[in-house]
Amino acid sequence: MTTTTGTTTGKKQQAEQGGPVLDWAAGHGPVTGALSATTGAFALAATGAATGMPPGWALAAGCVGAIGHTAAGLRWHNAGRTITARAASWLLGSGWTTWAITHGPLTWTALGSLATIGIGIGTAARATGLYEEAREDEAAAAVQRQIAAELSAERRGIAAEWAERIERIASIRLHVLAVEMWATGCGFTIDAELPGGTTYDHIAKHSARLSADAHLPHGCTVAAGPGIHQGRVLIDIATASVLEQEISYPSDYGPLSLHTGIPWGVRTTAEQIMTYLREQCALVVGPTGSGKTNMLHTILAGFARTTDVITWVIDLNAGSAGLPWVRPALGPDGTPVEGVRPGVDWLAGTHEEAARMLDAAIRIGRHRKTVYQDLMAQANTDLLPISAQIPQIMLVIDEGAEILVSNDRRMRKLADKILEVIRLFRAMGIRTVLTALGATGSVLGNLMIRREAKVRVALTGGETEGMDLSKQFPGSRGLRTDQAPYKGSGFMGTPESPVALFKSWRILPNQIRDIVAATSDRHPTLDAKSAQAAGTVYADRWDRDRTAWMREHTPAEPTPNTTSNPGARSGAGTGLNLSALRDGGRAAGDGDGPDADRLAQQFMREIDERFGTAPDPNAQDEEKRPERAQGGLNLSALRDSDDTDEAAAAGPEWLADAIKAIQSAGAAGMKPSAVADLVGRSRQAVRDALKAAAERGELVYRDNGPHSVYVHPDHA
Repeated sequence: MTTTTGTTTGKKQQAEQGGPVLDWAAGHGPVTGALSATTGAFALAATGAATGMPPGWALAAGCVGAIGHTAAGLRWHNAGRTITARAASWLLGSGWTTWAITHGPLTWTALGSLATIGIGIGTAARATGLYEEAREDEAAAAVQRQIAAELSAERRGIAAEWAERIERIASIRLHVLAVEMWATGCGFTIDAELPGGTTYDHIAKHSARLSADAHLPHGCTVAAGPGIHQGRVLIDIATASVLEQEISYPSDYGPLSLHTGIPWGVRTTAEQIMTYLREQCALVVGPTGSGKTNMLHTILAGFARTTDVITWVIDLNAGSAGLPWVRPALGPDGTPVEGVRPGVDWLAGTHEEAARMLDAAIRIGRHRKTVYQDLMAQANTDLLPISAQIPQIMLVIDEGAEILVSNDRRMRKLADKILEVIRLFRAMGIRTVLTALGATGSVLGNLMIRREAKVRVALTGGETEGMDLSKQFPGSRGLRTDQAPYKGSGFMGTPESPVALFKSWRILPNQIRDIVAATSDRHPTLDAKSAQAAGTVYADRWDRDRTAWMREHTPAEPTPNTTSNPGARSGAGTGLNLSALRDGGRAAGDGDGPDADRLAQQFMREIDERFGTAPDPNAQDEEKRPERAQGGLNLSALRDSDDTDEAAAAGPEWLADAIKAIQSAGAAGMKPSAVADLVGRSRQAVRDALKAAAERGELVYRDNGPHSVYVHPDHA
């Protein structure tokens, strides 16, 4: 049997040799069909005449063929002329064969009549073929006209229904120009002309009432946006919610580019929403349990697929956001896995590493401003041409917005560096993606964030506390957190796409591993000039010593050193023996000496920072307190209440900032966990201080189970 590949190859060889190309598997056309019929009839007549075959057999065979083709034509619903032409061809051919067997096929009369019959058969076949094609086209057109008529009727009904509804609720009369049904079947879009002097936001502010009047399912909204000009409006109406469904991250890990957009999720229309971050920063807000970490992984997945972006990640929570993207490329001992590159170019999980990363970014940005002047002049642009050779650096900072508003000294230093990167290096291709736990005034109060982070995401998950959408999306109307009550759902707006509901993809750890493996050969490398500016701190970022923390699954337990300080285990000795602060298992000191004093001071500082303690302002003189040693510990948090003065009762020094933040939050108040993240203290210490402040009347505690908050008396 000849395969398709072999047949194709044979045709190519014959075509190259200049010979005829015959397709023996093709069906007969009008010409080849007529030739086949006439040559077959002539061969049968010659054979029959030579062998003395009874002529009636040829006529009988022709009658059977005519009957068979008639039955097949009726089954295939062929036209009557087609069935008649085929039956006549069989009867004419068999009749000529019968006559030729009787009188001989080699006369000029027999040959001329056969040629005439062949021409007639070919002409009839061509005519009936064209007629059948015309019938098929007309039938298909009739079906399309019927569908269009039905759809047109449906669209006219939708247009009339919504024009009446909008006039009744929003008090404006629309002139509906078109209704476009979404290909996903999840809703439709109305293109309408507004009456004079009316803008599209007049309809947008009635979104909730229109949705309720139309009895739309939960998660489906009526979103009004600008049309082709200011006198037109596009109204997106979702009739089936995609927000409640868990949508997996697309399995297509094909290459992306910063310039063509990176998908971050899907709209209610089930269409992907693209982000363009060449000049923009991004802000992703989501409370605990809203799916913010999952979306952060989808963002990193998009960056990993690009050919002109390298990603640096800062996560001071043990680097948890970036570890799944790094671990597949590092072996158990920290050596790189052959053929696999990390999904992120640099990961910082500590303050020190984050400071190194930000310093390197600042050096790169400043260096690019000078060394690439000629390149920008050649391209006639004031923006650095980003490509695979000169990639953009995307700084992804988990809970970075909280770093910017923190009062902790180390956090403030990082915040200054982050703001410098955001402020100075837009043109040089260094942008940031910040996350935050809530859309509050303290987070969004920074003008730099509001001005530069034009790509904004609010994952609500039904959470209302600390989610002020009017602050995150100023000027947008009709946004409510209860419109997106599902995990991974919320609102997203970009300069190219107005704020609207969206759903983040669900990405699983096995997908992260697959993406790391699939994109390893696609990641760009930092250009040589930028790498030179970054220095050895960048070149050694995957050094075993600097990545050791990534491989520590459990903290090492301190080993007591009984030989250097035998009295430490039994409690003997006057010195402070803090085994947790020893270096390499060596004792800090044998009682006295500068090491013991230094560790004692460090221990005191940690106690003050964690429990909010302070030196006792009412400390008695040494003559009155002879039992208190000069170098003893002052644990004011453990003193009796009668030893505490008014200043100590007022709480720790960070409480004033916490009270101001709670006052800024308004009637919504703040959870103790949010306050703890804001001031950089432990949750237990913050709860104790806030409880004491509520007892003093400085705050009001609103008990609501897991959603309990503290409210300022001005808003209580």
